[in-house]
Amino acid sequence: MTETSARWHNTALPAAERVEALIAEMTLREKVAQLYGVWVASSPTGGDVAPFQHDMNEDAVELDEILPHGLGQLTRSFGSAPVDAAVGVVSLARSQKRIVAANRFGIPAIAHEECLAGFTAWGATNYPVPLSWGATFDPSLIERVAKRIGTGMRSVGVHQGLAPVLDVTRDPRWGRTEETIGEDPYLVGTIATAYVRGLESTGIVATLKHFIGYSASKAARNLAPVSMGRREFNDVMVPPFELAVRDSGVRSVMHAYTDVDGVPSAGDETLLTGLLRETWGFTGTVVADYFGVAFLKTLHGVAGTWAEAAAAALKAGVDVELPTVKAYGDPLVAAVETGELDEAFVDRALRRVLLQKAEFGMLDPDWSPLPDGWTDADLADIEAVRGRIQLDTAEDRALAREVAERAVVLVRNDGTLPLQAATDIRIAVVGPLADDQFAMLGCYSFPSHVGTLHPEVPIGIELPTVLESLRAEFPGAVIGFEPAVSVDGKGDGVADADAAGIDRAIAAARDADLVIAVLGDHAGLFGRGTSGEGCDAASMRLPGRQQDLLDALIETGTPVVATLVEGRPYSLGSAAQRSAAIVTAFFPGEEGGPAIAGVLSGRVNPSGRLPVSIPSLEGGQPATYLAAPLAGPSEVSNIDPTATFPFGHGLSYTSFEWTDATTDASETTTSGELTVSLTVTNTGGRDGIENVQLYLHDPVASVVRPVNRLVGYASVPLAAGASTRVSFRVSADIAAFTGRDYTRVVEPGDLELRLGASSGDIRFGLPVTLTGPLRRVDHTRTLRVPVTIG
Repeated sequence: MTETSARWHNTALPAAERVEALIAEMTLREKVAQLYGVWVASSPTGGDVAPFQHDMNEDAVELDEILPHGLGQLTRSFGSAPVDAAVGVVSLARSQKRIVAANRFGIPAIAHEECLAGFTAWGATNYPVPLSWGATFDPSLIERVAKRIGTGMRSVGVHQGLAPVLDVTRDPRWGRTEETIGEDPYLVGTIATAYVRGLESTGIVATLKHFIGYSASKAARNLAPVSMGRREFNDVMVPPFELAVRDSGVRSVMHAYTDVDGVPSAGDETLLTGLLRETWGFTGTVVADYFGVAFLKTLHGVAGTWAEAAAAALKAGVDVELPTVKAYGDPLVAAVETGELDEAFVDRALRRVLLQKAEFGMLDPDWSPLPDGWTDADLADIEAVRGRIQLDTAEDRALAREVAERAVVLVRNDGTLPLQAATDIRIAVVGPLADDQFAMLGCYSFPSHVGTLHPEVPIGIELPTVLESLRAEFPGAVIGFEPAVSVDGKGDGVADADAAGIDRAIAAARDADLVIAVLGDHAGLFGRGTSGEGCDAASMRLPGRQQDLLDALIETGTPVVATLVEGRPYSLGSAAQRSAAIVTAFFPGEEGGPAIAGVLSGRVNPSGRLPVSIPSLEGGQPATYLAAPLAGPSEVSNIDPTATFPFGHGLSYTSFEWTDATTDASETTTSGELTVSLTVTNTGGRDGIENVQLYLHDPVASVVRPVNRLVGYASVPLAAGASTRVSFRVSADIAAFTGRDYTRVVEPGDLELRLGASSGDIRFGLPVTLTGPLRRVDHTRTLRVPVTIG
C-alpha cells in the first residue's frame, strides 16, 4: 500500500483529504466508473418502468468488463422484480462483494431505490401517494412516514431513495399529478422538506426531483416542453426546492426531463450549478433522471453524439448517470482524451460522489455490505434466510392507516354521512374500483409499477378493497355489488358491456336505500393506466363511462355517495351539486379501504383538505387557485374557470367557530414582522381537527400577483367544546416576489392577511401596511411562517 492509499484509508483524516488522496491515484477510467450506475435487472423489451427503457438497453452491460474499473451505483436491486427482502439482502451483499473484489481500491457501489409512497420493493408497506400527503396538511405526520420508509430501506442495505417529488401541480391532466403534493408551492415545500428530514434521519440519501419545471409541461403531456416566464418559474416552481435545500439536509437532487424555454434541465449549467450550488450552496450529488443524459441526444437534439451529451451534462452539473451506463462510459472517456472536455469536470463530480461514499464508510478498510445483525455465514444459504425481514410490519400498517384516515377528504355532505352503525340498510356498492386491490395504489407502488409484469407472483401485502372494508365496517347491512363499467372504457366489446353494466347498476340502485359509487383511476405507466407516469388525460371527465354511470345513478333518486379513489381531481358533472355526499381519497395505500369505510361510517372524523382544486369544467379548462385576477371569471369571456371545490376545502363531522382574529400591529417595515392570531373553538359534539390556512393578498404591486397565496397553515386538533389560540408569525420576507428586474423584492404598501378554511372560503381579511423602502432579498430570506397553537 502506497503512502497515498494509506491516507485515503485513514479514517482519522477528514473525508475531503481522504477523497483527494484517492482521486490522485485513480486513472481516468476508474474516475468515470464512479459516475454511473448499472441496471442489470432492467427489461430489454416491453413492460417498461422508465421512459424509452427498451430503446436505451440495446447495448447490454458486461459486468466483467466494467467492474474492474469500479462502479458508482447499483440501480433498484429490490425494485426491478419481486424478491423476498432477506433474499434481496443476500443478493445485494453478494453483488457488493463482487464489486469490491473487482476494483483495485475496493470501493463498493451506492444502492438506490424508488420510495415515492413507500419503499418500492416486494412486500414493503404501500403508504398513500404524495397527493394524499398534501391532503393531510401535516408535515410532522409525513416526516414519521419517511422515517419508517428509510428504516426499512437501510435494513436491507439500500443507501439512496429517489424521492420526494417537489413539482407543483399546474395542470392536473398531467399523469404524474398523483406524485405531486399539490398545487401550492408552500404546501409542497413544507411537506416535502419534512419527508426529506425523516428519510435523511435514517441515513438514507433523499433525492429532490424533478429539478425544475417538469409539472408545467405543455398541455400536461409527459416530457413535453415547458414554456413559462422567469417570474412564474421563480415564484411557483423554485420555492419548494429552495426550502428543501436550505432546511432539510438533503444530499441529492435529480434533474427534470423537460426543457424550459428550449434549454433541457440536464444540460442547464445556470440551473444545476449556478442556482443550486453557487447561489444556494448545495454540496451533494446531482443524479440524472433515468436516461436523462442520453435524452440530450435522442430527444432534445442538443447533442449530436454520446460524447457531446456526456460533456454537456457533466459541465452543467450532473454528477451521476442513471439508471445505467450510456454516455458516461466510453463516450465520456473519449471526450476527455480528445480534449473536448476538461478532466477537471470529471474530478469535480467524482469528488462529490466519493465524499458521499465516505459518509457511508465505503472508503473504510473494514466496510461491510451486510446490514446490522447479519454475518457472512448468512450469505451461504438463501433459503435459510428467506422471510427473515418483514418490510410491512404492524407498526408500518398502523401508520399507513393513520395517514390514509387523515388524507380522506369529505368534499360534500347533505347530512347523509356519517352512516353510523347502519343495520338492515340496503347498500348498493357500484363501480369498477370497489373490489379492485390496485385501486388503492399509485403508479410507483411496487404492485403497480413492477408487480403487474409478474402476475404469477402474489401481491406480497394485505390490500383490502373498498368493498371488503365496507362489509367489515357494516356487518349488519345488506350490501350488494355491481362493477357496472370498466375503468377506461377501452378494449373489444367493452362499449356494449359498459352499457349493459349501467343498466344493471340502475336496477341495483333502485332496489337500495343508498348507493356508494366507487370511481376514479387505475394507476399505470406509459398508457397502461388512467393515472401515473405517461398516463395523461385529455380532459377532466372521469375516465371511460364512469361519469355516465354516476349521472345515471343520481337520476334514480336513491342517495348516492360518490367515493373517488383517484390520482387527480375530476369535474364530476351533476354529482357536484346533486350527490348526497362526495368523498375523495388520492390513492390512499394499503390501508385506504378501511380508511374510506371508516369515514363513511363516522368511525373516522374526516380532516383531509384538497391539495388540488376540483374543476367545474371537464373540457380543457383546468387551473389552480394560484392565479391572477384575469385568470378568474370575467365579463369578456364566456368560460368560468372557477373550481367547484377550491384548494384547501374539506368538511368535518363536527363544527368549528373562528373568532377574535387580530394582528399585533397594523403596520411593520419591509424588514419587520408581525403576528396574526385567532381563536378556534370546536362547537360540535365530537373531537376533530380543524385546518386554518393563512393567505396573502397583495392588491397593488409592480407586477401582477395571485389573488390569494398560501403562506401558512395549521392543523388544529380539538376535543368537543375545546378552544385554542392559533398564531402565525409573519415576516415581511413572505411578501417577496420576483420584480420587474427579476430580483426578489419586498415592496412597501398595503397587504391583506387572510384567514380561511380554503382558498375560496376566507373568514377574515386583516389589513396590514409595509412601510419603508423597497427591499431586495435573496435566498437567505425567511421562507416559513412559524405557527403556535395554544
